[in-house]
Amino acid sequence: MRRIIVIIFFLVLLLTALVAAGSMYNRIWRSNVNLSQDREMDLYIPTGSGFEDVLQLLAGQDVLRDTSSFRWLAIQKNYPNHVHPGKYRIRHGLNNNQLVGLLRSGRQEPVELVFNNIRTPRKLAETVAAQIEADSPGILSVFFDSALLAEHQLTLETVYGVFIPNTYEIYWNTSSSQFLERMIREYRIFWNEKRLARARKIGLSPMEVMTLASIVDEETLKTEEEARIAGLYMNRLKQGMRLQADPTVKFASGDMTITRVLKKHLAIESPYNTYRHGGLPPGPIVIPSVSAIDAVLNYERHRYLYMCAREDFSGFHNFANTLSQHNKNARSYQNALNRRKIFN
Repeated sequence: MRRIIVIIFFLVLLLTALVAAGSMYNRIWRSNVNLSQDREMDLYIPTGSGFEDVLQLLAGQDVLRDTSSFRWLAIQKNYPNHVHPGKYRIRHGLNNNQLVGLLRSGRQEPVELVFNNIRTPRKLAETVAAQIEADSPGILSVFFDSALLAEHQLTLETVYGVFIPNTYEIYWNTSSSQFLERMIREYRIFWNEKRLARARKIGLSPMEVMTLASIVDEETLKTEEEARIAGLYMNRLKQGMRLQADPTVKFASGDMTITRVLKKHLAIESPYNTYRHGGLPPGPIVIPSVSAIDAVLNYERHRYLYMCAREDFSGFHNFANTLSQHNKNARSYQNALNRRKIFN
């Protein structure tokens, strides 16, 4: 009888151990991420989030089969003291150990930050803010932080020139100042020795190249014209002529949508108005494209000093060596504008 009691005791003990082991297994190793439709999702943990905030994010997106088991293991692995913000790729079928390990490690999934064809700092800030955690006002503020800009030998006028249109891998929780610093690093990488040598050869600094490229970009939508237009402005700079570039007048007016530059626009007093001031403006008027930058560095050698949009509105330009020929081209274009009743 005594022997039977001992056997029963050990069987109960074994059964209890098995149940405990099974429970432990379920808490740690059993799949706990259930994504009903997609096989993976992105979890965004904002800066400053705590453990309870993460639980609410997971619950709000109905990611976990069993929240209590995740909570238990997260506490065991001290995740509440190691919450890292960022974007995390959560895959269907992950167990609690894998999920806690991923979040605790801070192994983020980078985002692809894309920007191009941006005209204003505000639009750039809005475009970037739509892709990372930092908000538009915060991003815009660093563009006007003179102390921060001075650390990188930049000014309010030249900061716009460090943004090279491209696709960048960047962490979602990148701050506004970190974003600017990353773009400055990319700018320095872009200006490799080959491009620097070309800039030296044509007698311009990298930022001057960016400034002229921004004008070229605004002058034409035809990439095949960019090097020719760049050559025209280089001819003017070499001869000491004012650039008289309409895009700079539009920029000075604050209205880049102007279709017809009038005398009242030419009279605007601004260092960006190249009808009133010689040389290049203080900085870029838009974020220049890479094609326009390289067009400046490899500008076409010719004798053209004047250009005017073609009267057929094809987007191309008529070029001239002399003022008299340019005036004929300009009259043809102005007459075409009048026929279309375009007066401003």
